[in-house]
Amino acid sequence: MCHSDLHSIKNEWNNAMYPMVPGHEIAGVVTEVGKNVTKFKAGDRVGVGCMVNSCQSCDRCDEGFENHCRGIIFTYNSVDRDGTVTYGGYSSNVVVHERFVVRFPDAMPLDQGAPLLCAGITVYSPMKYHGLNVPGKHVGVLGLGGLGHVAVKFAKAFGMKVTVISTSPAKKQEALERLGADAFIVSKSADEMKAAVATMDGIINTVSANMSIAPYMGLLKPNGKMIMVGLPVKPLEIPPFDLIMGNKTLAGSCIGGMRDTQEMIDVAAKHGVTADIEVVGADYVNTAMERLAKADVRYRFVIDIGNTLKSSE
Repeated sequence: MCHSDLHSIKNEWNNAMYPMVPGHEIAGVVTEVGKNVTKFKAGDRVGVGCMVNSCQSCDRCDEGFENHCRGIIFTYNSVDRDGTVTYGGYSSNVVVHERFVVRFPDAMPLDQGAPLLCAGITVYSPMKYHGLNVPGKHVGVLGLGGLGHVAVKFAKAFGMKVTVISTSPAKKQEALERLGADAFIVSKSADEMKAAVATMDGIINTVSANMSIAPYMGLLKPNGKMIMVGLPVKPLEIPPFDLIMGNKTLAGSCIGGMRDTQEMIDVAAKHGVTADIEVVGADYVNTAMERLAKADVRYRFVIDIGNTLKSSE
């Protein structure tokens, strides 16, 4: 269960199409394949992430960046090329083009790996393309939730120094002792923020709440980058001087292409990177959504569809 699901069902992005079936972190086993499928067979362990189709013919698709295709079809709340509305993973099964399916390595558990299909690629891709996967570099992870905890794990797998930045002092012990972060900053502490000024090569900003960006730009070294992967509802506000002074970059990143998604899940399996999850039944989804809205989960709800979703037949 992704925070995007919560935004979508509440129509906070003003694009909801009801009835809606959310869910774009789907893992399971292939039950049947079409006659033209060559990459997968029944019984394969696979996953489906945030998209299920694209034009498959533009330059972006040809380069492996289907996530930037103008004809991208999202896994739910999207109109497919045949005019049907897509429905997501809160369902008993999904049908998807083989191009948009990820093979799960044997070492990757389905339940702990499912959130990586959104949260994992969302943080892996900007790290890869913005040079925040270099051993010894210092990355800040802003927000320690579904995205943030995975960002910490990938950054440590890359051999980076990792500082978690959070409004919640209660997360310090967990960040340092269990997730392996090197340092922790309580963003409400002026002294802690001041001590960290100009120390970071980059920041992965995972926060979905509305926030002021400027104080965090000050933590970056000259030529540092902040990459936005969270999706606050309100527009960002930042004084131009906070970018110009120090030649800093504020950028965004949207999931990743299928080639990068497969690479991400393979790297995760190799380094033992998985999501921290709480498995729930289908009948608990509404309660889980209420808890998700209050950030009352460590760190991702996963719905056990196979064992708990009752058939309507």
